[in-house]
Amino acid sequence: YLGTEGYGVDFPEGNYSRLAELARCIRGKMIISVNDIPQMREVFTGLNIQTVNINYSLAGKSTPRRELLICNF
Repeated sequence: YLGTEGYGVDFPEGNYSRLAELARCIRGKMIISVNDIPQMREVFTGLNIQTVNINYSLAGKSTPRRELLICNF
């Protein structure tokens, strides 16, 4: 997720733009889940974006957050 560097897997910011372009042009269905931040809403503009309330848990503590489910259908 953008803004959570050190998450365990390197995923540079430019990869999100490539994912968005792929979602726009492939014939198959694609669903992407990302953190709800303005940059993600901008990158995935034009695709179907739904907001989902979730809880992140760390060390037994739960924190409410929002994620985006992005679909190309």
